[in-house]
Amino acid sequence: MTLAVQRVPLELSARVPAEQRGPGRDRDDVRLLVSRGTEVTHHAFRELPCLLRAGDLLVVNTSPTLAAAVDGRVGHARVVVHFSTRGDDGRWAVELREPDGKGTTRARAGGPAGTEVRLAGGVRLALEEPLSPGSGRLWWARVSPAGAVLSSAGVVPGLLREHGRPIRYSYTERDQPLSVYQTVFALPSADGTGSAEMPSAARPFTARLVAELVSRGVQFAPITLHTGVASAEAHEPPYPERFAVPEASARLINAVRGGGGRRAGRRVIAVGTTAVRAVESATGADGLVRARAGWTDLVVTPARGVRVVDGLLTGLHEPEASHLLMLEAVAGRAAISRGYDEALGGRYLWHEFGDVHLVLPEENADTEHCSGNYQ
Repeated sequence: MTLAVQRVPLELSARVPAEQRGPGRDRDDVRLLVSRGTEVTHHAFRELPCLLRAGDLLVVNTSPTLAAAVDGRVGHARVVVHFSTRGDDGRWAVELREPDGKGTTRARAGGPAGTEVRLAGGVRLALEEPLSPGSGRLWWARVSPAGAVLSSAGVVPGLLREHGRPIRYSYTERDQPLSVYQTVFALPSADGTGSAEMPSAARPFTARLVAELVSRGVQFAPITLHTGVASAEAHEPPYPERFAVPEASARLINAVRGGGGRRAGRRVIAVGTTAVRAVESATGADGLVRARAGWTDLVVTPARGVRVVDGLLTGLHEPEASHLLMLEAVAGRAAISRGYDEALGGRYLWHEFGDVHLVLPEENADTEHCSGNYQ
């Protein structure tokens, strides 16, 4: 997809969380762009309850965010290891980056195979092979403490708890505690795994807002998808990620869909591209969602389309991000192009602490109680 503006101005990067931008603010003090086809309206995120209706179903990701960045050394050189995804064999997909002197990092060539990284506490990380042929950025690596051979699955969660910090990039102003990167829906996982970076579309939700939505008859269907490092967005398709759609959530989604066809006025709205990927991965050609857990390599494109999702609440993505193909699959190219023109013209903020975009079906506008003129 090609947007009219190919570059998002640096000043439109959200540098700190909304609750740190002034006294009395909370996470939901962000702006909400709403697209219904090529019709666009501007709102505060706190208006979300009046943009939805009783019977709508929000699919939310419960994956917790990990403190996935750890300092290390390759020889005498300092590096930062981003732990991305745990494999079934106990290895982890990792990205090695260079400190940039500003508290963040810059890209670094990965490899070669056999490279050893020394981490805190005597932990050693050995690069074994690229995650995919021809890719030098992400590598499968095995981790063990000094003097012992243990499963990487057991070593890494403890390493991240003791020595890790949240992954952050240069557009942010400063380090933040891990709690800033947890959504209200995050649940701890039994095996210590989670997302390398926050499933950020859900970040503006607060307990108060969730309670208001429930009181208005909006339902929630939890799924889990552990996200990898976001730097893969630049011209790269998403790589396989671990996900789970529980039986109860599958039943809820199918009830709203009416066994394959949406009942009048009830919509399945995914909170984040991760929720789209998970639920569409659990949907058969018959349009029914079934409980499923494992790995998904699904890439949602306009050619593939969506089978279950009617709408999407998501952050604002860079023009080259592969996620824009998913948005186009949900709403069409004209709607997304129009929405992004409005976001750029309206000076919306990008990235994980930024503003959000709600894409709804064109025929289902119901905003009589919303002002629709928030700027």
